[in-house]
Amino acid sequence: MIKLAINGAGGRMGRKLMAFAKESGNFELVAALDCAEGGLLGQDAGVLAGIGPSGVALTDTITGSKPEVMIDFSLPAGTRKWIPYCADNQIPVVIGTTGLDDADIEMLKKAAEKIPVLLGANMSLGVNLLFKLVGQVARSLGPDYDIEIVEAHHRFKKDAPSGTSLELGRQIAAATDRPWPGCLDHGREGRDALRQSGQIGMHAVRAGDIVGEHTVLYSALGETVEIRHRAHSRDTFTRGALRAAQWLAGKQPGYYNMADVLGL
Repeated sequence: MIKLAINGAGGRMGRKLMAFAKESGNFELVAALDCAEGGLLGQDAGVLAGIGPSGVALTDTITGSKPEVMIDFSLPAGTRKWIPYCADNQIPVVIGTTGLDDADIEMLKKAAEKIPVLLGANMSLGVNLLFKLVGQVARSLGPDYDIEIVEAHHRFKKDAPSGTSLELGRQIAAATDRPWPGCLDHGREGRDALRQSGQIGMHAVRAGDIVGEHTVLYSALGETVEIRHRAHSRDTFTRGALRAAQWLAGKQPGYYNMADVLGL
């Protein structure tokens, strides 16, 4: 079994990861990491995950067995704390944390010179197929089609727009030679908000307990083409992250993504 560390273990995704990792039979949880501010340090990770006592307590340090891979679903501050540790200790890491800035991405790329690093804007298999499709559709339809990206998430999501929406926009911009990120128009407002040619509209909805919905609209005078992905539960992200971790363990240093995992 693969020795697994989970950063952000006290969060909703962290708890699901612990439960599904045990269910899979492919992982041994050796570290459940969280920040002191969460108020959960010292609690049994298995109890928190609803799978019964595991003998692994939530901590903010790694002791005992060295992990063979880490999955990070924390906050940017948590990622910044553990990436240098992983690089220094040769621990591959799967990053599902959102809200990372340009400096964080550069940190990940630097770490990837020493260890395998996989950054997933979205761990869903369906969304990663979407990443491959949206640019092709935009290029095929041509410049007469206006493009809008609309995403919806639960009321507790902190960052906006979502990392998935930004990656959809990035793929479209790359496929159609639009300047990135200058082509984005985030949520229009005002008396003079007329759409400009070449823009990609970006809109974020935050409401209730919506897990995650992403829609890309391609609209011209006379018709609209719509591509949509809707996550029914966080299980799809959890299973995708575990699949990525199993794939990444033992890989050579490098900067990977979910397309590599899926062979896309």
